[in-house]
This record gives sequence, C-alpha cells and structure tokens, in this order.
Amino acid sequence: MVGTQLNWDEYATAWARLHGGFDPRAAAPVVRAWLRFAYHVGFVLGRLRVGPTPVTVVGVLLCACVPLFAVRPQDGPFLASLFVLLAAVADSVDGAVAVATNRTSRLGYVYDSLADRLGEVAWLAAFWLIGAPGALVVTAGALSWLHEYVRSRAVAAGMRELGAVTVGERPTRVSVALVGLLLAGLTGLIEADLAAGTITMATAVWVLLAGFGLGQLLSAVRRALIDAG
Repeated sequence: MVGTQLNWDEYATAWARLHGGFDPRAAAPVVRAWLRFAYHVGFVLGRLRVGPTPVTVVGVLLCACVPLFAVRPQDGPFLASLFVLLAAVADSVDGAVAVATNRTSRLGYVYDSLADRLGEVAWLAAFWLIGAPGALVVTAGALSWLHEYVRSRAVAAGMRELGAVTVGERPTRVSVALVGLLLAGLTGLIEADLAAGTITMATAVWVLLAGFGLGQLLSAVRRALIDAG
C-alpha cells in the first residue's frame, strides 16, 4: 500500500522476505550498517514522495559516467571509482525506497535487475578502456551474467531460497570495481603504464571470484532442486 512507511524492524522483516530469508538485523556489522543507512535514505526519499524507479534511473546514469570519466588523464580512475560508489548507494536505496514505502513490485524487480547488469557492463567497459584485455573483460561479464541467469532460472524451476550466498554476488562485483579503479588510479600516478596492469589484475580477480561463485551456486541449485523433486 503506497503512502505507509515501515519502521526499521518492519522493513528488516520485509527485506528478509524478499531476499531468501536473510535477516539484515543478523548480518555482519558492516553489512547491517550499510543496509540501515540505505533504509534511512530510502525512508527520507519516501517522505519526499520520490519513487524507486527514479532512483534506479539515477543509478544507471551514474554507472554510465564510469567509463566516460575513467579515461581522463591522472584522476580518471579515481573519478570512476567515485561514480561506482555513488551508483552502489543508489542501487541499495532504490530497493530501500520500494520496501520502506510498500511499493515493491515484480516490474520494479525486473527494472532493478536490468539496471544492475547495465551498470556492470559500464564498469567493465571502464576496465577495458584503462587497459584490461578485451577477452578477460568479456569473460568477467559473461560469468557474472551466468550467475544471475542460473539463479533466476532455478527460482523459476521451483527453488524457493537464494540457493547460496556465493563469493561472486553483486556486492563482490561492486567491491572489485571500486577497489580496482582506486588502485589503478594510485598506480597510474606512479607510472602511467602501471594502471593497465593493475586493472588487468582486478579483472582477473573478478573472473576468479565470478567463476568460483558460479560453481558454488550450481552446486546449491542442484541440491535444492533434487531435494524439491
């Protein structure tokens, strides 16, 4: 029901219901603090009658700025990492607005998922522009896409839970993009050519975590669907 806003405990219960039963109140302190921050920002935006969809659109636009600024000399990777951080905040806040104001919808879930994938394409494009090999970048994107595709198909096939919280989840990708761009900026200040090597290593870390996470997810999906069937 639009117009009714939830308090933190009500929000946490509703958020857990939408995320496979994972209760943010029982999360690690850093994760809990991040989710509570998103809740408070979402609560304020809800009071201002800002809906979740405009926040999602802002997040996509912030992601589009990442490759645009990444190629600037000297401070480009630093600016790109800032836009990754702002986009990550928007990504958390749009869901918080929807949950806090009782405006969750299946269409909104589709929009949010599409925005996440577009954002990751933009981040990986920035990696490539800074100097990461194209094949490695494409592999990183493909593995991450497969991770989300497998989970969505498993849910459609009857899996009721998340399956597994893997090392290749969305927060991991955000962290790799943020840290990778920051380190590329730092090493680029020492020697311009070092930025390409640093971002290549960050892309390789993305690939390794995405590949291992996909394996974890496939194993969990297999167990869940065999048990359900």
